[in-house]
Amino acid sequence: MPLSHKNKTLATFTATVFGSIGLHRFYLKGPSDIWGWLHFATLPTSLLAYWLWGKDQQVAFLFAPLIISGLVACLESLIIGLTPDEKWDAKYNAHSGRQSDSSWFVILLVVLTLGVGAIALIGAIARTFDLLFTGGAYG
Repeated sequence: MPLSHKNKTLATFTATVFGSIGLHRFYLKGPSDIWGWLHFATLPTSLLAYWLWGKDQQVAFLFAPLIISGLVACLESLIIGLTPDEKWDAKYNAHSGRQSDSSWFVILLVVLTLGVGAIALIGAIARTFDLLFTGGAYG
């Protein structure tokens, strides 16, 4: 019985959309992946921080673990999407009996991820500087 074939397009999409909670890591490496659980732990951690200190702190600081996890997931999505098919198959599909044939949709996902990730990173840096140096005077 051949092993399951890991689809690079699905992995890239999952990392882009659901990467901050680690679904792409669970898809690729299974439930024993420690980094996937670390991604997943950022959601309850951020929600707990908001529930405990939400009235006293800026929301951007309370959700910092989830925001950082999302930025890391954008980077992982770019790495997954730009991996050549031969290298992808050697790493994830060595015994599946099938070969990957990525289409232009992966490139569109990479471009979308690059744009969203860049905007999110610039926004996070700007908001952090605003909170640290002006006390949140600009929003």
